[in-house]
Amino acid sequence: MMSHSEAVAAPKRGRPGLSRQDVLDAAVAAFIEHGYDATSMGMLSSRLGLSKAAIYHHFPAKVELLGAALDEALGGLEDVLRQEGATGGSPESTAEQRLAFVMRGAVHVLVERLPYVTLLLRVRGNSEVERAALARRREFDRAVTALVIEARDEGSVRSDIDPSVVTRLLFGMINSIVEWYRPEGPESADQLASDVLAVALEGLSAT
Repeated sequence: MMSHSEAVAAPKRGRPGLSRQDVLDAAVAAFIEHGYDATSMGMLSSRLGLSKAAIYHHFPAKVELLGAALDEALGGLEDVLRQEGATGGSPESTAEQRLAFVMRGAVHVLVERLPYVTLLLRVRGNSEVERAALARRREFDRAVTALVIEARDEGSVRSDIDPSVVTRLLFGMINSIVEWYRPEGPESADQLASDVLAVALEGLSAT
């Protein structure tokens, strides 16, 4: 019969002693510091204090670490597009409001998954995994551009700037946050998103 202490003991986190997320977090930090190509499984083994076999228990190949890391960032951005605030669930919602929702959500994803988004922004398409990530990012950009076009057509944002250029400028500003933002700093993700929206949308306002 199982003792009471055995019944309430916390479940083990897997054979290696570290979770899959622990391994992925360490890999992303190493990829950012040294570059993906220069990061070996031996380096990760030393960082984590695990054998290579323990890492392979979670990720059978280094490229799977990269794929999972990029999916963490892209999945967050794609989730924003699927939310009601972005899809216009309310008949009263305007394209400008939906665009603002997507921008605010993107800032939150960046702050909450900062290392993962940083890694995504360094991808250059040098492998199949990277090219697939870039294709997903282009799909995201196209969805944002469609919102900019809707906002232009409804008369809420300026019509004298190409919508694809607007998208690049907006996300150029958002993406630059990875270079200077520190989670331990004085500004929360909510305030940061509000600052971005104030600078971006007031500058785009048609009025």
